[in-house]
Amino acid sequence: MSRLTDLPAWEQLQQHYETIKDVHMRELFAQDQTRFERFSKTFNEILFDFSKNRIDQHSLDLLLQLAEQSDVTGWREKMFAGEPINHTEGRAVQHTALRSPCAQPIYADGVRIDLEIKQELARVKALAERVRTRQWLGHSNQPITDVVNIGIGGSHLGPLMVTEALRPYSIHDLHIHYVSNIDENHINNSLESLNPDTTLIIIASKSFTTQDTMVNAQTAKSWLMKKLKSELDLPKHLVAVTSNAEAAVQFGIARENIFKMWDWVGGRYSLWSAIGLSIVISIGSENFDALLAGAHDVDEHFKSAPLAENIPVIMALLGVWYNNFFGSESIAVLPYDQNMHRFPAYLQQADMESNGKSCDRDGKDVDYTTGPILFGEIGIASQHAFYQLLHQGTKLVPADMLAPIANFHCIATHHRALMSNVFAQAEALMNGKTAEEVHAELTRQGMSESEIDMLLPYKVFPGNRPTNTFLFYTLNPRTLGSLIAFYEHKIFVQGVIWNLDSFDQWGVELGKVLATNILNEINIGKEVSNHDCSTNGLINYYLKRKPKSESNGS
Repeated sequence: MSRLTDLPAWEQLQQHYETIKDVHMRELFAQDQTRFERFSKTFNEILFDFSKNRIDQHSLDLLLQLAEQSDVTGWREKMFAGEPINHTEGRAVQHTALRSPCAQPIYADGVRIDLEIKQELARVKALAERVRTRQWLGHSNQPITDVVNIGIGGSHLGPLMVTEALRPYSIHDLHIHYVSNIDENHINNSLESLNPDTTLIIIASKSFTTQDTMVNAQTAKSWLMKKLKSELDLPKHLVAVTSNAEAAVQFGIARENIFKMWDWVGGRYSLWSAIGLSIVISIGSENFDALLAGAHDVDEHFKSAPLAENIPVIMALLGVWYNNFFGSESIAVLPYDQNMHRFPAYLQQADMESNGKSCDRDGKDVDYTTGPILFGEIGIASQHAFYQLLHQGTKLVPADMLAPIANFHCIATHHRALMSNVFAQAEALMNGKTAEEVHAELTRQGMSESEIDMLLPYKVFPGNRPTNTFLFYTLNPRTLGSLIAFYEHKIFVQGVIWNLDSFDQWGVELGKVLATNILNEINIGKEVSNHDCSTNGLINYYLKRKPKSESNGS
């Protein structure tokens, strides 16, 4: 047994699960007409409705006891105090400091960081303003029209997600492009219609050694050099965000064009930093400040609200309830706002890279399930794709639905139809449709008993599928910042309960090391025999059939 499964609340939850596992949410709603009021919370312009979950008040009370017994409050205090809670790397976790407007000093690992944060943010805003006002000129004295952000992981997904989500707030004749895939098609497709004279390249890499990013960066630099007169013109077209300034200088980036990253910011939590340079260029400093403010609002809520009123804590506990007691292996994130189409992919990395681990903080294998498989897509499109499984499949998939009450450009016929789907899908997943209801419906349609008997099983929906619904007034920068921060803190709380270090990612390293070794073998081009027979076979098959003449990308 592990520390977690020995906790009194864990044992009580196991017993409680046996009493509630077969209870249908229809019964829970029939028994309690105040269920919505009791199981929903409001925060600024955001409503969090968790009433459509397979819980009663006793369930929630026990889950809150689990949070207390797991010392969620203690770990929360350590994080905000700047203690090195990322213990495998000996680092503090201070992404919340990036969005703090407080005049009080903020420390990470005993070093004051707030002044440097403000200084770096001012530099980011200054560069962004020059690009946005067409004062930043390329080597041919033409203003920048296109910005290409080259990164991977958090250096890509965070800025991409926010830029897409806040499209209505961007300058529409200033185009932001994102490149992450080492497959040459990605960068070639991105650059083919651009003019080097009017393009600014941002290389976003904390280490400035990540293979995917640096291969793309070299291709972009070569593309620029075809048009530039000399490398002396590169500062007009190349900037970097990194913690490895010397490597960036060696690459050819001017020191004044290098923005700082810190060890106490994980890549998947870094959009609030200079990694968000492309965001600031897109939406402007004022809107970026609003994004930071929305996240800071949630930081203050998470830091001070009692656990029973704390939205990220409740989100986390519901996830633990389904993951560890109902055996649910996944969660769906379903935005009903087209501009949030990259939100599930962003959360996929944030959640699965943080808590997709089987080794706890004590270096021991866990004996319980940890991070879920997170997937999702725009809600309307999903209804015609994988909602079939959500409604009638054999797997229990809890889902989060997120929807705006009003869009930036709100066309009533569109938006009312959109919102009707949000409410209908959540109700259908909860209620389902019984055999009796199906029989009555088909009878009203004039079907015979034999026809009904044949069709009835296929039209029964079991229901009892849990959903959380976030309703917010509109997807503005402040609201988006809050939504992101809700999920960040939810992930942290679940990591605390599962006794994980949510801020390292050693599982990413092995593939990187092996890829480097195999790349050397591919470059040599000789038949290999030092791997397993499958890997040897694949590499040798490739070597025999790869093109005899390959472009070097220059």
